[in-house]
Amino acid sequence: MKQYAVVAYDYTDNAALDRRLANREAHLDGVRDLARQGKFLSGGAILDSEGRMIGSNAHFRFVDRQDLEAWLETEPYMTGRVWERVDIREVALFDPNA
Repeated sequence: MKQYAVVAYDYTDNAALDRRLANREAHLDGVRDLARQGKFLSGGAILDSEGRMIGSNAHFRFVDRQDLEAWLETEPYMTGRVWERVDIREVALFDPNA
């Protein structure tokens, strides 16, 4: 399994936060499911200087990039037009317990 850092930035139009909130529970349910599968490692919202959610950052474990891309195709923040730009990088996370 490969590890990936995903940094996603929300759209900036006036309805962007409303779309995020409308899709949030479905997004979190999906992340919880990935966590049960051992695919979600850590993550959370990116906040602006006023504490508003403007994006997401997370670490995942997938078989390969294609597996990650397949997940993204069904991710509510993608299908619900919350994330406008997604940066994906393969990473090697430090395990402090190793």
